Amino acid sequence: MRNSGSAKVSTPAQILLVGHNRCGLAARSAVLEEQGYKVTPASSGEEALEHYSKTRFDVVVTDHKMSRMDGIELAARIREVNPSARIIMLCGFMEAVGLTEQATGADLLVPKGANEVSHLVRGVARLLRSQPPRKAPAAQKPAARAKRAAS
Repeated sequence: MRNSGSAKVSTPAQILLVGHNRCGLAARSAVLEEQGYKVTPASSGEEALEHYSKTRFDVVVTDHKMSRMDGIELAARIREVNPSARIIMLCGFMEAVGLTEQATGADLLVPKGANEVSHLVRGVARLLRSQPPRKAPAAQKPAARAKRAAS
């Protein structure tokens, strides 16, 4: 049955995909594009930040281990610009080196390996369904707090 045109057409989610390995970048990009996402690849943290400054991305997927700027530094720099950014970090040996979401600044860690594709696809979908965290209210000035407390 054809749509009469009254339904809202959704645009595909924008994903910034970062990794230094061209083959891995191409393979992950193909998988995410097959899921209907618009993928912008970046081969370094610096290139990723350049893209991020120009485009609104729904999710950032980055390798943990990269030269010059690793995924942890990239996540921190993105969070400086957008504290509610959704970030997935791909890691090999994450348990062996003790990586956690809190330690990396990522919303989700995805282990590299045999199940990486399914974990990545599910992780992206889950983050896109979740509401971004609300920004914390700006700290009140002491005078404003005292004035409100007195009323």
